[in-house]
Amino acid sequence: MSDKLSIGTDDETGLPFTMPTKPKPAGLSLRDEQKQQTRAKLLEAAKTLFGANGYAAVRVDEIAAAVGCSRATFYLHFTGKLDILREVAAQSTAPTALHFYEDLDRVLDIGTREAFVGWMSRAIDWFHEYKDLLPAWDEATTLEPEFREIARQGIAALPNAMPSYLSRWPADRVDEARLRVELLVAQLERFFTRWAMQGTIDVDAEQAAEVLTDIWFPALQPPAAQRGVKGGRST
Repeated sequence: MSDKLSIGTDDETGLPFTMPTKPKPAGLSLRDEQKQQTRAKLLEAAKTLFGANGYAAVRVDEIAAAVGCSRATFYLHFTGKLDILREVAAQSTAPTALHFYEDLDRVLDIGTREAFVGWMSRAIDWFHEYKDLLPAWDEATTLEPEFREIARQGIAALPNAMPSYLSRWPADRVDEARLRVELLVAQLERFFTRWAMQGTIDVDAEQAAEVLTDIWFPALQPPAAQRGVKGGRST
């Protein structure tokens, strides 16, 4: 039975009839709807394969076979393996990462260590959610110059999501303020890789959040506030 139709029974005649379960958006043909579903299935298959095997080992044929379509159908939707990885990122990690740094801007406005620890714990949870895809991102960044530029732009965009934080820094040190956020991103990624994926750092998530806060909460304060950070760690 098609997942677009379900069988109902007429109350008066008792005869079966078909009933749409999901009304199509106005102007969207059945063919267009099928194309959208195929594209979504390809994206989900690619996400699964990249998560299981990394980037380099996955072939377009495998992605297509996972949803029962041909290479030709794949290329109707994507220009290649890099294109579909870029779309996976655009639909998952990129917008959620941006949201996390918007949240960091709010946390720094609150200005307490307790709030920062909470943000750091949420960041660790975010890495856990996407940890299967991180090796694929790293491989693509190494192998594909185009993806390397996408990654560079993605990291550079994160400080832009923190206008309140940037506004507290002197004009001649805004580049430094941005660099501090980018270095925070780099250290979190490296820590998570060594801790959760390689198992070379032995610490629980709670302690990690506390120590990372000790390092980064003061480091993200503007110069005038660095001597008077609120909510210091109790001893």
